[in-house]
Amino acid sequence: QVQLVESGGGLVQAGGSLRLSCSASGYMFESYTAKWFRQAPGKEREFVAAITRSGDKTYYADSVKGRFSVSRDNAKLTAYLQMNSLKPEDTAGYYCGGGPSFLAIATIPQYWGQGTQVTVSS
Repeated sequence: QVQLVESGGGLVQAGGSLRLSCSASGYMFESYTAKWFRQAPGKEREFVAAITRSGDKTYYADSVKGRFSVSRDNAKLTAYLQMNSLKPEDTAGYYCGGGPSFLAIATIPQYWGQGTQVTVSS
């Protein structure tokens, strides 16, 4: 069974940091681009970051560039999203997913997790 489980979300003050983890199983994690999206209530789903299979390339939305860092550990079947200098507008549910490498980087992943909530207070 395919599973992606996000963890590490919580409540943090503006300017603080959180590290999200995405533990994957049931598919070839190392063969898929790892992607992070977020969605706040009443807002559109937004691409956040992605990392290629080997981790040699990363991609970021302009809104998080310079503040967020995506990484992966294929041996641990885990992807990460380090979030620094958090802002209230970063408040959202954060979701990780896996997508085939031949698709565009920000396309909807084939596999999704249930998400973890990040709330940034001012």
